[in-house]
Amino acid sequence: MASQQNPQSNFQDLLPTMADKLGGDGLIGELCNGFNLLMDSNKGVITFESLKRNSSLLGLQDLSDDDLRSMLEEGDFDGDGVLNQMEFCVLMFRLSPELMDESRLWLEQALQQELKHCY
Repeated sequence: MASQQNPQSNFQDLLPTMADKLGGDGLIGELCNGFNLLMDSNKGVITFESLKRNSSLLGLQDLSDDDLRSMLEEGDFDGDGVLNQMEFCVLMFRLSPELMDESRLWLEQALQQELKHCY
């Protein structure tokens, strides 16, 4: 039985470090830059072909076609087979467990502050 390669298996999560160094606006800017590197410039979205063609720019050249398709499917919320900029950004956050944990903590703290103001 052949083992399936997990696209996240060799993935080093640098998003939390980027968030710490760049702040929220800077991180979003860098995510937009990543999207622009991977997108099909004629269509304005990331297609399988553009992801395959440009993935080496982000160090993802070792991913198989199945891995690339899985990434697209994971982030494709509207089912159109491509990633728009919002889908790409959400996918990047979802692939970063540490950043997701920090986001949950920030949300909990904000909700606790709001509840204090209500009483």
